[in-house]
Amino acid sequence: MGKVTTRKIGLEMDAQLYAKLSKVAERNGQSRRFLLEKALEHYLEVVVPSQNTVRPEVMKHFRRSTEKNRRLHQLLAQ
Repeated sequence: MGKVTTRKIGLEMDAQLYAKLSKVAERNGQSRRFLLEKALEHYLEVVVPSQNTVRPEVMKHFRRSTEKNRRLHQLLAQ
């Protein structure tokens, strides 16, 4: 396997989440970096593609518009 290019980032995160991450890493004998990379990889490869949906704020406006125009939709459907 070839050399992997890395990028250094500065990360600020919730203290309780960091504590959980640290405990899991220690318990499993893994580094926090490894766990973060695996979690991000999973998110990008599994979660993001499965969220093939409209953003929540767009759906909120859509629902509001649909409700507002419900009577018009019924008349047009006839």
